[in-house]
Amino acid sequence: MRKEYDFSRMSSRKNPYASKLKRQVTIRMRDDVICYFKSMSENTGIPYQSLINLYLRDCMVKGRQPDLSWH
Repeated sequence: MRKEYDFSRMSSRKNPYASKLKRQVTIRMRDDVICYFKSMSENTGIPYQSLINLYLRDCMVKGRQPDLSWH
């Protein structure tokens, strides 16, 4: 394998599947929830939006249901 490669003549292409992987949405969240995930983000180095996505996906896969009873 060569030690150096000349990438200057290569043309870049966007991933045609990238837009299908995630969709941007607007969602209202309580400030304490955002602060919780931002704090976790600082400790892990993972962006807080990605952490929220990972958590919601985990809930979906495991079939977790929220507690909808009002106390």
